[in-house]
Amino acid sequence: MRLALGIRYDGRAYEGWQSQPSGRTVQDKLEAALAQLASKPIRTLCAGRTDTGVHGLMQVVHFDTEVQRAPFSWVRGTNRYLPEDIAVQWAQEVPAAFHCRASAVSRRYLYILAQSPVRPSLDAGRVGWSMYPLDGDAMRAGAAHLLGTHDFSSFRASACQALSPVKNLRYIEIRRIGAGERCRWHVEFEADAFLHHMIRNIMGCLVRIGQGQAAPDWMREVLAARSRLAAAPTFSPAGLYFLGPQYDAQWGLPPEVTAGAAASSYDGLP
Repeated sequence: MRLALGIRYDGRAYEGWQSQPSGRTVQDKLEAALAQLASKPIRTLCAGRTDTGVHGLMQVVHFDTEVQRAPFSWVRGTNRYLPEDIAVQWAQEVPAAFHCRASAVSRRYLYILAQSPVRPSLDAGRVGWSMYPLDGDAMRAGAAHLLGTHDFSSFRASACQALSPVKNLRYIEIRRIGAGERCRWHVEFEADAFLHHMIRNIMGCLVRIGQGQAAPDWMREVLAARSRLAAAPTFSPAGLYFLGPQYDAQWGLPPEVTAGAAASSYDGLP
């Protein structure tokens, strides 16, 4: 049978999602735990690979297995063997036609940015940082140039393996949390898919605009250039959270990954 799992993890201790020879990735830890539970090797596929230091609020994976267990056993049993900063949230049998990556209709990310005269301490590794005040209206005006279907080559890492740089960025929502010189900014993204480092490169440009170092219309110039050299440096991975993929209701998956539903819970975030 084919199973889908929802995974939540703190990415600070890991070299990203994808398996590496070091074994210090989220995929390595998850597959080791599943092998312990199933008493045989299990290989997983994920909906969206995350980089070193990036967090997952609702990563979705699938795998095929002959081992028969109730869904709650896959959750509790796997969590028994996982480190404390990774936890399975739900497990569900899915049709053989389901593919966690190919079946997704969109993906969502959240970037949390701390605005403060001094660097983060308790939240280090969990938020990005701007020591200068940010202009939210300017950032929103800059972000508006990116909405829709475009060639996002200017925001693409050189190591990106995507077949095409053309993506449909459906929305960017920028919200300020708190007042005064110390506050949080939540920047939420949804697209059909994202390029490698695309959000972190967009964030670098948004922060430059927010700090008054560039006008909002500069974002349009960066996009039109279709060159990574035109954009700002890649921003920190610390504040980036994969909110998860979205699927059509036909797959019968939990509400947090059903297209059109509210984004995954922000409980416990900075």
